[in-house]
Amino acid sequence: MYYKKLIIFLLLVSGLSGISSARPAVTAERVGSRIDIYIDGNLFTSYRFSQDEKYPFFFPVNGPSGISVTSMRNALYPHHSSLFFGCDFVNGGNYWQEGLNRGQIISVRADIIESGGERVVIENECIWSRPGADSPVRDIRRITVSAPSGKMFRIDFSISMHMLEDVYIRRNNHSLFSARMAPDLAVTSGGVMVNAEGAASEEGTFGQSSPWLDYYGDRAGGSEGLAIMQHPSNRWYPAPWFTRDYGFISPTPIYWPEDGQGTSLPKGETVELHYRVLVHSGDHVEAGIAEEFEIYASEKP
Repeated sequence: MYYKKLIIFLLLVSGLSGISSARPAVTAERVGSRIDIYIDGNLFTSYRFSQDEKYPFFFPVNGPSGISVTSMRNALYPHHSSLFFGCDFVNGGNYWQEGLNRGQIISVRADIIESGGERVVIENECIWSRPGADSPVRDIRRITVSAPSGKMFRIDFSISMHMLEDVYIRRNNHSLFSARMAPDLAVTSGGVMVNAEGAASEEGTFGQSSPWLDYYGDRAGGSEGLAIMQHPSNRWYPAPWFTRDYGFISPTPIYWPEDGQGTSLPKGETVELHYRVLVHSGDHVEAGIAEEFEIYASEKP
């Protein structure tokens, strides 16, 4: 009788463990020129691709607290749109700073490929365009959103950039995948910015090559933040980081070209870039960011 009760108890515990370890459900819904993504029914992020915008971007990017870990523009930096991909000085065009006539990354197709299980998959095709000039780049983005747990949400952002003509990108700091953190998480507000080598703040991380960087601060009775990881398969890996204590981070080789002048990409070339964004509770140690990177590095993008 004792062993029978023990077996029943173990089966019940096992069943309850299975229930508690279930990953949150992730769903997506298209609403006009944006795709809203929900985790267990709560809004996580919206991917926005209106043709009135400079480029597609994510906002908000809500942490487990329900508050966005990114910010959406301000008077000093109106070209910082939360979590985004763009580039300045591309064949004389500007696909980063405000002003649509200077250059714009236009979404021509945005499809929800998968929704309703443990992940959402979105495919977005974009053309880089400006008046009076040939389009230099066409890109295809594959965005996968999942939630390993209720304390960590994940965006995998993969982009294939197809050169439609010979492309020259002048040396500049406005380039590629970037995030603008919420003001309360910035180093200037008491937050922490740390890279894989343990270097901290703008002074320690600016211009340093590192596979990942985490940015977090105190919020809602705990810590919360966002980490960006570069996949080892990326060209220029690990790219050096352009960082600011006021809350801007971008892993970009464009500010540090090999010749000191610019980056040339011939017509017909394709550049593949892969990033993982982790929105998490806790600091970088509690969230296991180093361990999460090892998992990401072992995966085929």
